[in-house]
Amino acid sequence: MRYMLLFCGSDEDRRAFEALSEDELRARYAEVARWFGEHDQRILASEQLQPREAATTVRFAGDGDPLVTDGPFLEGREDIGGYATIDVSDFDAALAMARTWPGRGSVEIRPVVER
Repeated sequence: MRYMLLFCGSDEDRRAFEALSEDELRARYAEVARWFGEHDQRILASEQLQPREAATTVRFAGDGDPLVTDGPFLEGREDIGGYATIDVSDFDAALAMARTWPGRGSVEIRPVVER
């Protein structure tokens, strides 16, 4: 089964990340690289995303033209910092991977629609 892991964090998480020293930052990136290496066989694709300030939203409402605005404008307090599409045996395996994520913040697990 395929799942998408969405790596999320709050504004507080971002401030804490930005306050890390160079050594702490290097150690955090090493932990994340190690996690990706440990799960390499199950990860189909992954990317880190630019901060939400770089987002553009196209919103469709009614029959009119779509409205294009700068910014994410999704409802919620967390920002999606990256994702990984994984192929695992079942939800429990996806949950086990998410539980070991060293990047802090939160990990949202979503099943991918299989067609």
